[in-house]
Amino acid sequence: MRITPAQMPEQATPVAASRRAFGIASLDAALGGGLARGRIHEIYAAEAEDVAAPAGFALATATGMTDPGRTVLWLRMQRAARLGGAIQAAGWAELGGAPGHGLVGMVPDAMALLRAAVDSLRCATLGAVIVESWGTMRELDLTASRRLALAAEKSGVPLFLLRMDAAPVPSAAQTRWQVTAAPSLALPGNAPGGSAFDVTLLRQRSGPCGLGWRLEWDRDRRIFREAALSGAMVPVPSRRPAAAGGSGPAVADDRYAA
Repeated sequence: MRITPAQMPEQATPVAASRRAFGIASLDAALGGGLARGRIHEIYAAEAEDVAAPAGFALATATGMTDPGRTVLWLRMQRAARLGGAIQAAGWAELGGAPGHGLVGMVPDAMALLRAAVDSLRCATLGAVIVESWGTMRELDLTASRRLALAAEKSGVPLFLLRMDAAPVPSAAQTRWQVTAAPSLALPGNAPGGSAFDVTLLRQRSGPCGLGWRLEWDRDRRIFREAALSGAMVPVPSRRPAAAGGSGPAVADDRYAA
């Protein structure tokens, strides 16, 4: 999946994208109104062995951005099941996924993964696409990233690119996140609370970065809320990597809340 600059369509400025607000004032302000559809959003684990937290955050965010009746497509390579385990329907449902509106696509290798991602992003009826990649993945270079960005931009379908056991590199992503699991607040009767995440906005194009939040996912309303005892914005330690991010300005139009 390598194309030369001459093969890429000319585009002076990025097409304006609608945005989906988180409903948390400081986070939405940092994002210029919310998370943009039709763009790439990269998600990295804070620790190499931490797979569940970034996967859960990606799936929750994709679910919140998906309109009723539309499907979230998760693409992964066959070896991902050995490295990260199987994707369980029950876990998907626990994050608010609607029955029959989650689809997992398995492909043999990295090139097939990228081809499937581009083809999927061209399908405007999908709600969101999640692409799970492992390691350095040399095939996912800047040119391939731009091709994914163009496909997402044209259809308006957001792409959540899970980078497992990988370090950030320059890409066409609009936002780049680092995610780790956070303690949740117990419910009455000491029942387990909702899924909670410490998230850091490592990088975004045309906007502030180096900010962090503790978020809790409300699966019933399919919306994030700021977790108890969370600082709204936290500076990122200088040791954390931050490389080039994605796309340009957009306009806000709606919210996660039902």
